[in-house]
Amino acid sequence: MSAGLSVPALAQTIHSPGNKLTLSFQLSPSGEPTYQLHFGAKTVVNTSKLGLLLQNQPGLDQGFQVARIDSTVHDATWQPVWGEVKNIRNHYKELAVTLAQPAANGHRMVLRFRLFDDGVGFRYEVPQQPGLTYFVVQDEKTEFNLPANHKAFWIPGDYDSNEYAYTTSRLSEVNTTPIKAIEKKAAPTRIQTPLMLKSDDGLYVNIHEAALVNYSAMMLNVDTKTFGLTSQLVPDATGTGAKAYLQAPEHTPWRTIVVSNKAPEVLASKLILNLNEPSKVTDTGWIKPQKFVGVWWEMQVSKASWNYSDTTNIKLAGTEWNKLKPNGRHGATTANVKRYIDFAAAHHIPGVLVEGWNVGWEDWVGNWKEEVFDFVTPYPDFDVNELQRYAASKGVNIIMHHETSGSVTNYERRQDAAYRFMNEHGYTSVKTGYVGRIIPRGEHHDGQWMVNHYVRTAQKTADSHIMVDMHEPVRPTGLHRTYPNWLACEAARGNEFNAFSEGNLPEHETILPFTRLMGGPMDYTPGIFKLQGYAASAPQRQVHTTLAKQLALYVTMYSPLQMAADLPENYNEHLDAFRFIEDVPVDWDDTRIVAAEPGDYLTIARQAKGKNEWYVGSITDEKARTQTVKLDFLTPGTTYEATIYADGKGASWDKNPTAYQIRKQKVNSKTTLKLQLAAGGGAAVSIKPAGK
Repeated sequence: MSAGLSVPALAQTIHSPGNKLTLSFQLSPSGEPTYQLHFGAKTVVNTSKLGLLLQNQPGLDQGFQVARIDSTVHDATWQPVWGEVKNIRNHYKELAVTLAQPAANGHRMVLRFRLFDDGVGFRYEVPQQPGLTYFVVQDEKTEFNLPANHKAFWIPGDYDSNEYAYTTSRLSEVNTTPIKAIEKKAAPTRIQTPLMLKSDDGLYVNIHEAALVNYSAMMLNVDTKTFGLTSQLVPDATGTGAKAYLQAPEHTPWRTIVVSNKAPEVLASKLILNLNEPSKVTDTGWIKPQKFVGVWWEMQVSKASWNYSDTTNIKLAGTEWNKLKPNGRHGATTANVKRYIDFAAAHHIPGVLVEGWNVGWEDWVGNWKEEVFDFVTPYPDFDVNELQRYAASKGVNIIMHHETSGSVTNYERRQDAAYRFMNEHGYTSVKTGYVGRIIPRGEHHDGQWMVNHYVRTAQKTADSHIMVDMHEPVRPTGLHRTYPNWLACEAARGNEFNAFSEGNLPEHETILPFTRLMGGPMDYTPGIFKLQGYAASAPQRQVHTTLAKQLALYVTMYSPLQMAADLPENYNEHLDAFRFIEDVPVDWDDTRIVAAEPGDYLTIARQAKGKNEWYVGSITDEKARTQTVKLDFLTPGTTYEATIYADGKGASWDKNPTAYQIRKQKVNSKTTLKLQLAAGGGAAVSIKPAGK
């Protein structure tokens, strides 16, 4: 229904469809828009201001009068192209408040709130109107004034990287200063979203954004004394503080607050997806979630190199690549890629990623260089045509790799030719990368210019029937609903950090689903089986999990694009455990969050797409735990066989990570499994109808 009130009130209150949440809107005496949010009797957000500040124009933040109030109720169900569940209900109450500024030529702005039972989304809309056609957002005055000193799981608000370990602290203790910067140093109290919070009175609150398009990403500035959070948009390269260049009619991304008194309900929320637009890709039959192996980890652990030669000062144009002296360590050779193709074919893995196949890797990073790669010229030892033929004969697809070295202008000039090359040679998927400082010089990875590039790339790859996996991008905001060919991205500290740094703490994978994964799937690259002694140059390094936990990540770290990241020879030593990676799907009809606590543990059960099969993943932090899993989601009256991949006797992430045991047992909907998780460990379970 819709109702336009003839005499708008200064304050409005709406309740979520199931009356779990209450949202209140009010203008302050000076005409500032404000809102409050409550979960039952508990305060989620105290009175908080809203508004936009513009360059060289009056701000859209005060002096407002309410011109119109509209309310609607929406309840519909839709099916994602791929995902964690088959059906998604989109049920909310909407409040749209049209505000007018009499003292600023009657400028108008609409505040649109959508209140769900598990949270709220709101955004700013600037209608087409006289005197406000082109405008530049200088700042956004969005506040989230929290009622108490919550426990927070946070990373620094770096404009160029999300690849940090999480800090768990009270809001009053937020301080990014001691943290080593990866790209641009964050201000001392500026942190990223998604931000996960837990109150002392039992509320779980997640703050993020949805549908980030034609705008810069939102960070949060923390007031460590009052516990207020204020938006901080990523600036552009001009040095004027400009955050977004817009033309009316236009709207901002949705600002999102997911809230529940149960941690599993936060993970089950589809609020962010529901706030995104439906798919812009009409024909989606070519989009295929998949697993893959690849020529990648051997470079991370210095067994091989991306570059063909050790010659430096390379120029893309004019270099006679076949005359360079090979270094003997190049990983992307025809013979080596065939080895990966053979392994993939033998184990029913559809894809093989190949990094370092194309010329230009000799001096690719650190030089802020424009002409780095052309994305179509292979090294002399990489036979494109032969590998196309060989992969096709084995029923395997080779996944293209486009590292830009941050030279995005170069990539955009060459994208059309690169995607034609892919179509001609049978590549259906591409992994893009944005390592280094962005060209055009001074733009940030998370600013409006790059946000628009990522969306353009999703659209251009869709036009060429190419699936895309982006690395080093802005963190996701649910746009995989709109562009379902955008299967995954990195935008966080992945498994690779175990190869070249102090690694990821055991709690890391229990935090990521509550933070980074709230906006969309991550290419985390799980499945490392050689957990110690893999880095010859740094023998002290190790992956901070057990082998069984690496298996469990395929269920707990949702992605439609999952890599079996280790080397074939390491898998060949544990083929009984690798069977789980072979079996586990990447697309699902149902998902049950069995147990969850951010920073501590997570247990998830998922039903395979179109099958009566279930898979369970259970992980823990540095503490050993017992996780109880009731199998009441199974079909009553059906007997299943459960194959349980668990930590072995004496297993622990630091002392004995590769100890595991595999056992089978008959189960049904009345069975309860007890999974023993070692320190830093996990368990993975496949459940199939008995006799199949």
